This record gives sequence, C-alpha cells and structure tokens, in this order.
Amino acid sequence: MNYRHAYHAGNFADVMKHALFMAVIDYLKLKEKPFFILDTHAGTGLTDLSGIEAQKTGEFHRGIERVLEAEPLHPALESYVAMIRKLGGGDLSQYPGSPLIAREMLREGDRLALCELHPEDAASLKRLFRRDDQVSVHEMNGYQALKSMLPPKERRGVVLIDPPFEQRSEFQDIRTALDDALTRWPTATYMIWYPMKDPSVSGDFLEKMMNDGPPKTLLCELRLETADPTRMTGCGMVIINPPWTLAGEARDLFNWLADLMATGEGAMGHVEQLTS
Repeated sequence: MNYRHAYHAGNFADVMKHALFMAVIDYLKLKEKPFFILDTHAGTGLTDLSGIEAQKTGEFHRGIERVLEAEPLHPALESYVAMIRKLGGGDLSQYPGSPLIAREMLREGDRLALCELHPEDAASLKRLFRRDDQVSVHEMNGYQALKSMLPPKERRGVVLIDPPFEQRSEFQDIRTALDDALTRWPTATYMIWYPMKDPSVSGDFLEKMMNDGPPKTLLCELRLETADPTRMTGCGMVIINPPWTLAGEARDLFNWLADLMATGEGAMGHVEQLTS
C-alpha cells in the first residue's frame, strides 16, 4: 500500500493505457444500451503535475508532454489529447486519471464503479465524485470487487485492472481473479495493464494466457528500449473481448508512440492476437 500514482501520472504508460481505454469506451457508445465500467485500482482521479511527487520524477515530460508537443499528432490520439486538455487544463497543470476520463465519457444511464485501497487516494476519489449519482467509490481491494460487483445489471461494459505490482504474486492474483470474473460476466471487455521489467515474469503470464487464456485476447505492448530486468522499459496491456477494430488501430499508433518516446535502442510497438 506504498504505491502512489502521483509519481508516475502522465508518463508513457498512462498515455498508452488511457488512449486504449478511451477507444474501448468509444466502441461501447456505438450502441444505445447502457454500459458499466469497473476500475479496480483507480487512484485519485486527478494529479497536480506541479506537486512534489510528479516533479520529483518528471515522468510526464517524457509522456503526455511529448504527445502534446508532437506535430503532427497521430489521428488516433486526437480525442485523447482533447480530453486531457479539457480535464487537466490547457497548460498541463494537472493530469486526469482513468476515473475522470471514464466519467467524462459516460452517457445518461451508464455507470462507473471505482475501487481504491489506499485510504488517502480513496478519500480524494470520494471528494471528487461526492455528488455524482452515476459514480460509486469503494475503499476496497479491487480483486474482491471483481467478485462482489460482477455481474452488473448491464450486459455490456469494461473492467480496467491496473494494479501497482508491489506484490510478487500480482500476475497470479490477476489470473485467479480473471478466471472467476469471466464466469460471472463473460461478455465484458477486460483490460489488464502490466509493466515490462523482468521478461521471465511477464513472459510466463503471457504464455499462460496464450496457451490457456480466454478466446479473443489481444496483446498490446509499448517498448521504449531493450528490456532491462532492473527497471521498467515498457508496458503492456492484455485485452479480453476487444473491439474488432482495435488491433489494426493500435499497431500504427504504438509504433508512432515508440518513435516519439524512445529512450534507447529497441523501441517498438507490438500488437498480437494471443487467442482468436
């Protein structure tokens, strides 16, 4: 419970994650029936980039700042950039997290549930959405929420799983929770973010997903340099039940992001259908 996303807000991983998250929600909005969003590790919702935490690492300079300065901007990021400017201020004084982005995209009748275990961050979330009837905030373990909140009354929706990866058992916890969640709500889109550090750890998880994972599983990875087991050199997202258009859109976008944000040799985007 030591992890605080404020140190990493607006970094390359946030750009990748939130661009994909918005693409999935946009796809849900193509149909009139309401949908449900569950964010299992929600954070605070809005980060002050002039604050001590963000300034200490400066990760947003190599992430969202580069995207905002890019000319020309990749067409797939136009909606994302417009959202960041609207919610975070035109001067990039703040960076909105997945809770605020998701809320902005809800229509009347859609619902959003946010889970955050860190007491201070959960309190911040509750203040942010205290008068919002479409948003519920829960100070609880996100994996427990997958059991207690699924299935919702809506047939359609998305589950964002973005844990801090402080525990060595995180990948196994994800797989166990996923297996149960898919029996409860098999029609949802599940988005699982992970850091690329030691390839033997994430690689084992991905191999299991490939050999024994659910049908229609997509892998998206953004690598900024050659893998180094001592630090994060990229990140990935496993997407179960993705929109059918997402793979094609992500391939070109991720190569563009890799060129824009590269920190060394080996930068590249990688999009692969793990199961069909």
